[in-house]
Amino acid sequence: MRVSRARVRAAVRQRVLLLRRMALPILQCAVAAALAWLVATAVFQHPRPFFAPVAVVICIGVGLGQQRLRRVVELVAGVSVGIGVGDLLVSRIGTGPWQIALVLGLAMAAAVLLDGGPLVTLQAGSSAVLVATLLPPGGTGGIDRMLDALIGGILGLAAIAVLPGNPPEIARKHARQMIAELTTALTSAADALETRDRDLAARALRRIRTQQPIDDYRNALRTAREIIAISPLHRRQRHLLRSYVDAAEPLDHALRNCRVLLRRVRSALTDDEPVPPTLPEGLRALAAATQLLADELGDDPTATREALREAASTVDTDSLAHSGFSAQVVAAQLRSVAVDLLQATGLRHDEARAILPPING
Repeated sequence: MRVSRARVRAAVRQRVLLLRRMALPILQCAVAAALAWLVATAVFQHPRPFFAPVAVVICIGVGLGQQRLRRVVELVAGVSVGIGVGDLLVSRIGTGPWQIALVLGLAMAAAVLLDGGPLVTLQAGSSAVLVATLLPPGGTGGIDRMLDALIGGILGLAAIAVLPGNPPEIARKHARQMIAELTTALTSAADALETRDRDLAARALRRIRTQQPIDDYRNALRTAREIIAISPLHRRQRHLLRSYVDAAEPLDHALRNCRVLLRRVRSALTDDEPVPPTLPEGLRALAAATQLLADELGDDPTATREALREAASTVDTDSLAHSGFSAQVVAAQLRSVAVDLLQATGLRHDEARAILPPING
């Protein structure tokens, strides 16, 4: 029972955190959808402009990393193709089951032939179905729907510009999540070597094999850049975002090198190789330096660079003299991860390598 209640509480906390993260997109959708309906009804006298608020939701979305400017263009293009094909055919052949199938198929085929993306094709199909089932043949219904889509798209972008998130904070949050994965992996590697626990190394390797952290980080960077591009309120924050953009590739490399490191840790334990005590000590020092990077990324990284240098200096050729092959590879990967993280602080590759002491220290 206690375990069950703990799981319920954990699940509730996760949902609350998710709601907090999604609060801004939800607010943007709600405000812009209401304004889109108001503009379409009060200004353009459309009686039921359902496509205007729908366009807002498609434009803003509820996820990060979407190219909203492109989505608005695709939305209007898809609606235009669907309504154009639908109006043309329905006015000639009427409505019915086979007419709906024909209109839908031709509208989506036309979108594909026009080199439209998935959103264009889906919107063309759905708009064609609306024309074939809801709109009377002829009239201005098709033009009104296209205008509603444009109104919703424009107001969706306006909501992003007027009610924007904080671009550097968006990037910082996802950078911290990715760095936390690196810290956990390095700490698990040290624990596995100290306790000779192969299963722990295997679990850590399975966890870090996922590409999701770096994908989320890159999506967050795209969202942050997009907000800065369309919102005048955050133009001055471009230089703050630059450090997070520059750190993306080195952090990706560090994640990949950690995977190799954990594979060799698992191999060393599987083969029962001797492991010098300096190796888990170095991994713990590297994990601490990685955690420090989370606090200093985008700021003065002096302390992080010094911590990375010290972590790499804990392992030398003397301490590895009686270790196995896999342990030596782990030591080499430790230095590789340190170089990657130094590059994440803004150094070039040659500058990062120059900071580290020679391995034979």
